[in-house]
Amino acid sequence: MTTNPTNLRAAGKRLWASVADEYDLDEHESAILLEAARTVDLLTQLDAAVRRDGPLVSTDQGPKVHPAAVEARQQRITLARLIAALRLPNEETGARPQRRGGARGSYGIRGAVK
Repeated sequence: MTTNPTNLRAAGKRLWASVADEYDLDEHESAILLEAARTVDLLTQLDAAVRRDGPLVSTDQGPKVHPAAVEARQQRITLARLIAALRLPNEETGARPQRRGGARGSYGIRGAVK
């Protein structure tokens, strides 16, 4: 088991514990999990701001989407990518997702480019 980070909030600690207690992580996987836990904590803070202020904010140009809502969307994408990068095994089959990486090269019509 990996050492629990001390700088996480409740949501990040829950994510950390749910993964780190279940799986034996390498150092690079622990780093990815830590970033995922930090992202979960940030999402919690952004959600609180949107709940407090509402989804729209008033500006000189009129109502706009709350900046925290926009940032939360970006952080959700980041979280999904971090979780995918962990390649956690499927609970039912125990199989890990296929490893993806590197550029696959250029694509073109065969025989058309010389």
